[in-house]
Amino acid sequence: MTATIQKTFDAAAIVGEVRQGFDAGVTRSLQWRDAQLDAMATMLEDNADKFAAALNTDLGKASTESWLTEIGFTLSDIAHTRSHLAKWAKPRKASVPVTFQPGKAKVVPEPKGVVLVIAPWNYPVQLLLSPMVAAIAAGNAIVAKPSELAPATSAMLSELCAKYLDTSVIRVVEGAVEESTALLEQPFDHIFFTGGTRVGKIVMRAAAEHLTPVTLELGGKSPAIVAADANVEIAGRRLAWGKFVNAGQTCIAPDYLLVERGMKEPLLKAIKKSLGEFYGSDPKKSADYGRLVSDDHFDRIQGLLTGAGSGSVAIGGTTDRTSRFVEPTVLIDSDPESAVMSEEIFGPLLPVLETDSIDDAIRFVRERPKPLALYVFSEDDDTVEKVLAETSSGGVSVNGTLLHIGPPELPFGGIGPSGMGAYHGKTGFETFSHLKSVYQKSTRLDLKVLYPPYTTLKERILKLVQ
Repeated sequence: MTATIQKTFDAAAIVGEVRQGFDAGVTRSLQWRDAQLDAMATMLEDNADKFAAALNTDLGKASTESWLTEIGFTLSDIAHTRSHLAKWAKPRKASVPVTFQPGKAKVVPEPKGVVLVIAPWNYPVQLLLSPMVAAIAAGNAIVAKPSELAPATSAMLSELCAKYLDTSVIRVVEGAVEESTALLEQPFDHIFFTGGTRVGKIVMRAAAEHLTPVTLELGGKSPAIVAADANVEIAGRRLAWGKFVNAGQTCIAPDYLLVERGMKEPLLKAIKKSLGEFYGSDPKKSADYGRLVSDDHFDRIQGLLTGAGSGSVAIGGTTDRTSRFVEPTVLIDSDPESAVMSEEIFGPLLPVLETDSIDDAIRFVRERPKPLALYVFSEDDDTVEKVLAETSSGGVSVNGTLLHIGPPELPFGGIGPSGMGAYHGKTGFETFSHLKSVYQKSTRLDLKVLYPPYTTLKERILKLVQ
């Protein structure tokens, strides 16, 4: 399939052309949907090295990390979706109570229409293409906007999607704030945004002008609770990986640790040991440790590191603005009201706070906005169940970090200020679908008990059958 890359940016024209293709029925058939998903998989497989190089340019990602968290992740998402698509798209029978007999009912999934996908810079391949997988599976036309803060990856996505996908109904357009603003002024049938809370509010306000439904994948401060009975070696290793992969630039990374008293020193020792195993004695020389995305982001992280109340450096602390390097850093004795404990960090800083009990840790979490993710490390099932029952978050990993986003049938999304709506697997298909209710009444029998004039007998009958 040949296509031309968009030379000039005209948001209204782009959306209008894509809508024309949708209205013509291009996206409706399951054959088209499957073919586009297959083409996307081929695009990733054919160009895996190019994508890895672009991700390394933008974020300093190692090729293995790029495969694990971006390319391979998206390929698995595509494979799962293709294997279940026919089943998900089938009309679903619904039961009909006696009052509505004779008749039958069903729920028919249908595409919402033309959707806008706005992706962030931290996982620029996965977080653009995975929502597109769900939108394509549901039969939608798409305008997709990668992040300008990952320019090499954005250019690669724009070029290759135009080469592999059907550009009559799928467009990937580049740009910055001006282009995003122009897109948000257009009437879409759904907007899917991944990013920060500040921009999420802008997206929601823009969507309200057209009464457009939104999915907002935001963030917040995701806590990790470490109980006194946790396996400290494993907890340290898994926390070190989940926090410092992608140089901490992960929306569901542990943002701070709440550690039962007596566990802090053993846990710090385990984290330091794991960091040495991961990145060596000098992480700056490690090919497996990433960099911050921009000078502005570096300056923000530097400010959090040195700001009032940030606490003492227990591990790491070295920075280099020239290469946008911030060493994996663990802080202790941070003020709970300081900036590092109030703002989402989104970088390689990890405050560790001690608590007297699990109840205190739960209370600390409940007093703050609901997070996108929560982590609990404990060998006691009752402790785990207590944390699950008494806290609220978008998702949870027990004795692990990040991995709850992996199983495709687990919905991924936030709650409250950490987001609204969810996707992955069947949930993603339904996010981009309208589940249309259809009731079909038989004409073979017409029970007049439903119609006026209403009598005492009719009322008695209706009360019996309802």
